Amino acid sequence: MTVNPNPHMLLYPRIRKSPFFYASPRHGVQMYSVYNHTYHPRHYGDPIAEYWALLEGVTLWDVGVERQIEISGPDAFDFTNLLVTRDLSTCKVGQCKYVFLTDQHGGILNDPVLLRLEENRFWLSLADSDILLWARGVASHAGMDVRIEEADVGPVQVQGPKSYALMRDLLGDSVADIRYYYLHDYTIDGIDITVSRTGYTGEIGYEIYVHHASRDAERLWDLVWEAGAPHGLQVIGPCHIRRIEGGMLAHGADITVDTNPFEVGMGYDWMVDLDQEADFVGKQALRRIKAEGPRRKLVGLEIGGAPLGSYNDGSMIDAFPVHHDGDVVGKVTSACWSPRLEQNIGLALVPAELAELGTTFTVDTGERPGALLPSGQDLVEAVVVPKPFIDPTKEQPKSDPRAFGDASDGAAASTPSH
Repeated sequence: MTVNPNPHMLLYPRIRKSPFFYASPRHGVQMYSVYNHTYHPRHYGDPIAEYWALLEGVTLWDVGVERQIEISGPDAFDFTNLLVTRDLSTCKVGQCKYVFLTDQHGGILNDPVLLRLEENRFWLSLADSDILLWARGVASHAGMDVRIEEADVGPVQVQGPKSYALMRDLLGDSVADIRYYYLHDYTIDGIDITVSRTGYTGEIGYEIYVHHASRDAERLWDLVWEAGAPHGLQVIGPCHIRRIEGGMLAHGADITVDTNPFEVGMGYDWMVDLDQEADFVGKQALRRIKAEGPRRKLVGLEIGGAPLGSYNDGSMIDAFPVHHDGDVVGKVTSACWSPRLEQNIGLALVPAELAELGTTFTVDTGERPGALLPSGQDLVEAVVVPKPFIDPTKEQPKSDPRAFGDASDGAAASTPSH
């Protein structure tokens, strides 16, 4: 029986479209996946070239699949604080927070970026899961006065060392005043947008949230493209090589509802505030898990063997089994070849007692003929190493963006109003 290694993805009305769906294909989309029930451009032909474009220039991503759940109303703060594991009393209006949403057992339902737009108005910029339904279910029992809806908002990411220069030309010098994980509202050519200094790269970058996206998203895309021309803007898919280098999590792979925050490690413990006075969903379970200690941990691995793919190129169909002393003890959840490190790297969920630096494993990186069958290829050596693999303290995205953009390169494309 012949196996087709590259089956097509059907494009048809039943799957949702990003607000930028008809804009991004102009740039040569080569592969889609489905994310939040929506077609998601994964790459445009060469993920390695896209990686270098991100590191050396400026890139534009269609991430309209990150649906925005808006929570508003008189009790919006208290209700949102009930959903997330961080204490939102420290989150100012105009600030963003990376947060976990957990279920009653402490499992991670989602890891969105939260944007506090007003005292009682929040957006959750979602990873891939049905949080709209979850939030409405919690609200039905919470007895709070809140409104929960999917906003007509679509984000794009502008990422890379030249991203500030592009954004300055698009919106003006005030872009330099947007601090890391803060936001600012603009209007450009009649299009209302919210700009945050966030991203999925570990590089200097911004996200542009287009209000009334069903109407204005494509026009905003064109404005960004025009502003980016002097800076060599390239359209790319999410760069998972850089994401893995930076130890960033992919919901559905590295974390799921079967993973709790204390298993993730990497300093993410601070994202669970068990000392806050307010209650949140999963608090009691997480208090118990912390006291007992997690049974598994997500570790960084250097992996031997031939160079792996880029993760988003279809080369890693499923998690790689991790072997120790002849037994399968865990799984590699994300892995790729890092061109900068000239090394296969990955994230792996393994028993806590095997998570120490220097622990060695063997890994089956081959394509398996069945979910429970080995690939038949020789296992490769792997060793636990520190993660993130590059820039563990996030100095690059936190740095002054003006250091990456000369005020003389590029001219203002449009005149924004604040």
